Amino acid sequence: MADDAREQHRRDQDKRSQDFWYRGKVTRRRVIGYGVSAGALGATMLVPAPWQAAFGQAKPYKIGSEQPLSGAGAAGGKTALVGLQMAVDRINRMGGINGRPVEIVVADDESKPDVGRRKVEKLLVEDKVDAHVGGFLSNICLACMPVFEEHKVLNMISVCLDTTLTTTKCNKYSFRPYDYAPSQAVAFAPTLTKMGKRWHIAYADYSWGQSTKDAYVEQIKKAGGEIAGMTGIPLGTADMTPFLSKITGNFDGLLGIFFGKDGVTIGNQAFDLGLTRKYKWAGDGAIAESTNIPALGNKIEGFIGINRYVPTLEAPLDTPAHKRFWDDAKARLSRIDSSNPDPDRYVQSNYEAMNALKIGMESSKFRGREDTDKLIAALEGLEMKEGDDFPQGDKTLRKEDHQAFLRQFIFEMKGGKPKILEVVNKDKTIFPPACKFA
Repeated sequence: MADDAREQHRRDQDKRSQDFWYRGKVTRRRVIGYGVSAGALGATMLVPAPWQAAFGQAKPYKIGSEQPLSGAGAAGGKTALVGLQMAVDRINRMGGINGRPVEIVVADDESKPDVGRRKVEKLLVEDKVDAHVGGFLSNICLACMPVFEEHKVLNMISVCLDTTLTTTKCNKYSFRPYDYAPSQAVAFAPTLTKMGKRWHIAYADYSWGQSTKDAYVEQIKKAGGEIAGMTGIPLGTADMTPFLSKITGNFDGLLGIFFGKDGVTIGNQAFDLGLTRKYKWAGDGAIAESTNIPALGNKIEGFIGINRYVPTLEAPLDTPAHKRFWDDAKARLSRIDSSNPDPDRYVQSNYEAMNALKIGMESSKFRGREDTDKLIAALEGLEMKEGDDFPQGDKTLRKEDHQAFLRQFIFEMKGGKPKILEVVNKDKTIFPPACKFA
């Protein structure tokens, strides 16, 4: 009974910690009540309460995390933090890193580059974080990367997909432990050109959408296809009809590059205009992320997408490690979203980014910022093996550009769920490095 009581107490404490974490507004009373400290508005320091006593006087590692908790990227930012806290809770439950607990310091970038840069500066100068795991919107990642370089703090990017982050804008302090547009385009272009030769690309007209569009243009042409036209739509456009209604002509498929609310908007409005019935309908898997499905309904049926992570327990994701990840994520997501969504790639990549950082910190015997160069060396060329740390699958974090390569899933939406059509091995997603560290 004593063991049962301790387990119930642990669950109650977990729930209190999670409930605090996921509420949108943080008051000083709530922060103190949960046994954590708070910095200025927009940054909150967290040590999950159940694990504090186990570490005694051990100094916590402070890991910063800049995320969009308000503004255009807020929905994705909140699920991203689910993945980050899943990893930190598990790390602390298993004894921390090098015998020390992990504390998360969160900053809301408000989905604005200028705010993000200012908040990151605060994380590094005032909060004095040891390293950073975060970044969601690519334009904000691009604005913040020079700040990490200036202060010589390791930046483990956890969502941003802009190609230039690990090519022309790369720096030695930033790592991306998941895919980027060129590797997805290499993996997906052969399937697209089998579906049809001529494609019109509609894309989110900002840094990520632009660089992703460029990657697909190159790879579709290399695979023997043609680009019939391109339509850029500004980020956050609520009515895309004026743009979509101009998409006409003789071509085979419409390729969409959108995420979040914009993914819902194009999915619904392109369907209503008949575009996704007239043409083959495919695109970035972010359009059909699990959090978008309730708002898309049957209008997303037949969509062919590519994603690094697909929320399914079918092979090859029918592993015990993925099932444990799935169950934890589902329980946490249900507390912040009444639609009870399945985990998405933002949960997955933040969870795995923190675990990659953990491995680097352990192997380099990282003590703090003074050991950042050792930490960088430990992460360069890191081989991540499928299991509890990396339920998505094996990954290689390339030394030359700090870019990871991993398997991709091509899927079709059927009955409101993604059905895997093809698994593309990580070795078939490799794109040559184009980075020169300063």
